[in-house]
Amino acid sequence: MAQKNSLDEKLIRIIYILVAILLGAAVTLGLTYFGKFADRKVSSLFDKVGDMTRNAETKTIVQHRRNERLQHLQWFNSFKSQMDSLRNPKRLLLGAHDNHCTESFESIVELEDSLRTVFPLIHLYSAWGSKPEHQFPKLQVKAIINMGSIPVITWEPWLTEFDSKDYPKLRKKELRSTNGLTDIAKGMYDAYIIHWAQDVKAIEQPVFIRLGHEMNDPYRYPWGPQNNVPEEFVNAWRYVHDLFVKQGATNVLWVWNPHLSYGYFDLYYPGKKYVDYVGADVLNFGTVASWSQWYSFNDIFGSHYKELEAFGKPIMIAEFSSLACGGDRKKWFAEALSNFPQKYPAVKAFMFFHVSDDKTTTMQSVSWSFKYDTACTHVITKEIMAWSGIK
Repeated sequence: MAQKNSLDEKLIRIIYILVAILLGAAVTLGLTYFGKFADRKVSSLFDKVGDMTRNAETKTIVQHRRNERLQHLQWFNSFKSQMDSLRNPKRLLLGAHDNHCTESFESIVELEDSLRTVFPLIHLYSAWGSKPEHQFPKLQVKAIINMGSIPVITWEPWLTEFDSKDYPKLRKKELRSTNGLTDIAKGMYDAYIIHWAQDVKAIEQPVFIRLGHEMNDPYRYPWGPQNNVPEEFVNAWRYVHDLFVKQGATNVLWVWNPHLSYGYFDLYYPGKKYVDYVGADVLNFGTVASWSQWYSFNDIFGSHYKELEAFGKPIMIAEFSSLACGGDRKKWFAEALSNFPQKYPAVKAFMFFHVSDDKTTTMQSVSWSFKYDTACTHVITKEIMAWSGIK
């Protein structure tokens, strides 16, 4: 009988997932088709359909796991209700990003299960632009909140993604990245930023925003030093921050995240008033490319810890993982996480980068996924439990 009940629950869960996917596809197709022509009534209709998608998501993830998840995150309730508690949490906040979380957070739940934990933080990525996919990810954010967690959004200012018909005052696409951050500070993108701020305010729950990460990297992102001087980045950051405050979106925790390898941190720092967390990315690419080698966690992060700590802000490791190419990944995780809270007390948030198809840095696709690597999940779980004193 127990086996039959288990099968029934799995069948119900599959049905909910299919419903969520179909409704999500309907919303996406509708918004794509009507994008430039939809009035408020049509947009409202899609919002309602989107809410149906979110409700299906809630039934899939939350209702079937509600008691277990809420019990695990009961300690987190007081943090969510007080921004000051989140700015200086007494407990290390775990989280993750998984690239399969576009329609469902099932993959995050599976990762949690593999590590025998529940994440208070769930990490999303969102690019700037004028298409529907560039708007505030309201449905995903609401789903995360309904799951009992807080969203962390990496917000990437890709200025070439704005349609000149919607933003006629912008420069030609091929010119926008050069000194593009100054255009932000001049108000050229106010309509977009204000809309985001209003949506964030409407959530009425804390949201972490990691804006323009790795701004000191001269190779990867168009908002970097190949197109903008540090002062332009600082001015743009402060401008966006202040615009959010003017809109009443004070429920944001701002995460400033330089690239650890390229230095000049002080030049890019917007100032104590404008930053809530100092972020860092810790990704070991191993020997996957000619420019990379097997680096330890200490090589990547530990050697810069004092520099980051000097800003006097809590530290967030926003991306954490290792490839398996060129070394012992299990050992890498074990050494990185062993006695972590004692070695790095200023780190207050820690998020796994669990992407199975990453094409952003190397010529070939690489996988940071480890949930099916039992050797890795075993050592990660062991160290996480040791932090909490769980045997």
